[in-house]
Amino acid sequence: MTAASILPLVNGRAVSTAAVPRLELDEFRRLIISAEERGSRVSALFGVPDEGQVELFVVLASDEQGVLEVSACRLKGDTFASMTPSCPEVHLFERELAEEWGLKPEGHPWLKPVRYVPPKRAGVDPFGLASTPSQPGVTSFYRVEGEEVHEVAVGPVHAGVIEPGHFRFQCHGERVMHLEIALGYQHRGVERALLGSLTSRGLHYAETLCGDTSVGHATAYCQVLEGLAGTRVPGRAMALRGVALELERLANHTGDLGALAGDVGFLPTSSYCGRLRGDFLNLTAEVCGNRFGRGLVRPGGVGFDVEPERAARMTERLAAVLRDVNGAVELMWDNASVQARFEDTGQVSTEVARSLGLVGPAARASGLSVDVRRDHPSGIYRFAQVPVPVLESGDVAARAQIRHLEIDRSATFVREQLARLPKGATRAPVGPLGPSKLCTALVEGWRGELCHVALTDEAGQLKAYKVVDASFHNWNGLAMALREQQISDFPLCNKSFNLSYCGHDL
Repeated sequence: MTAASILPLVNGRAVSTAAVPRLELDEFRRLIISAEERGSRVSALFGVPDEGQVELFVVLASDEQGVLEVSACRLKGDTFASMTPSCPEVHLFERELAEEWGLKPEGHPWLKPVRYVPPKRAGVDPFGLASTPSQPGVTSFYRVEGEEVHEVAVGPVHAGVIEPGHFRFQCHGERVMHLEIALGYQHRGVERALLGSLTSRGLHYAETLCGDTSVGHATAYCQVLEGLAGTRVPGRAMALRGVALELERLANHTGDLGALAGDVGFLPTSSYCGRLRGDFLNLTAEVCGNRFGRGLVRPGGVGFDVEPERAARMTERLAAVLRDVNGAVELMWDNASVQARFEDTGQVSTEVARSLGLVGPAARASGLSVDVRRDHPSGIYRFAQVPVPVLESGDVAARAQIRHLEIDRSATFVREQLARLPKGATRAPVGPLGPSKLCTALVEGWRGELCHVALTDEAGQLKAYKVVDASFHNWNGLAMALREQQISDFPLCNKSFNLSYCGHDL
């Protein structure tokens, strides 16, 4: 690829939409297909209406170089040759393009809706469906035929309080040969609701896009707006955002470790971590009054400050909770039966993880050293690094150990930031969004990379908004983790990923 094929981006800074290279379709395909061998991965691939046609945009993340790249392609019809056979990480993106814009990626190995069956439009039916109900689950599923092969369908309604999702297993006895995951039951049309002029509802949508990642998505949303408006966030606000992001990571990693212990019947760690997760959530509430951090991150900075007395109180409470977490998790590591269930269960190799574009703890547990905080730092992470642990076994044990290691690193980060909060304002004014601009914001949420991309029109209003939650990249990692496993391993594997249904469905 030539330098003219891509436009380098800085995380959270806007560029002119006119400066984005417009490639011919063949060159656009080559750019994406060759991304992996060039050390890049696909963060976002989406369509934008363009004078009766659809313009494709791709955002590539080159982690070792620490740069983002964007290119575009104006399609001249409703079909294009699928890139999925050569670049598996785009297979969901291509299905999404078919669903949203009626485009047909010819040669796609499994072309079906991602979230819902779209109403057919005149002359546009990429899925070849006779019916047109706009609802999830109306689709075909992959089947394995053979003697003693059976199918197990789970969900979308599950026991307990859990979001809806459908899992279809193809099994021979207890051995899982294939798992297909169907989502879409939580589809709310968030991206479409964010378009147009800015309102207070936009931030509400971002905070509730994925409830357990309220701080992460609110931060990405605000960074996009700040980039488009040319706003510089005060240092104190950046530090408080970082504290909130790491507290969110601490709470969820702790809860996941407890849930993993519960899935193998080890109740001491399960019960302790369930309580301790609440202690971390209460630390977030200490800052802004909301356990999920809603109301804290605001365009231009933060909505709450932390005075020295409260910072000292939070540091003291953090130390006590961290001590209890380490004690509870060490009980699990010292138990041989727990380790026997974790080790070699639900393995995802480095090669598979890379080809699927996995992100976050799931990627780092499979040998991929990827972390937005280090590779594409923004905000406080430009000045304060968080060490990135990486393991290679790719099993449940590795995904659990990565969480435990990250708990220690995040706690250290929070303690250091509270001890040296910069002086000054906590919020800067945000002016109107620049016209005809594009901005990409990446944030390392606790599940992994959160990608928000926004484009403005000539009047400075949002004409396109794309969100890619970490779960969008990682659901197929869970499907691969079940290959050749016992079907009884599914709850444990599922919890070791702990992906979001609503974050995927949007």
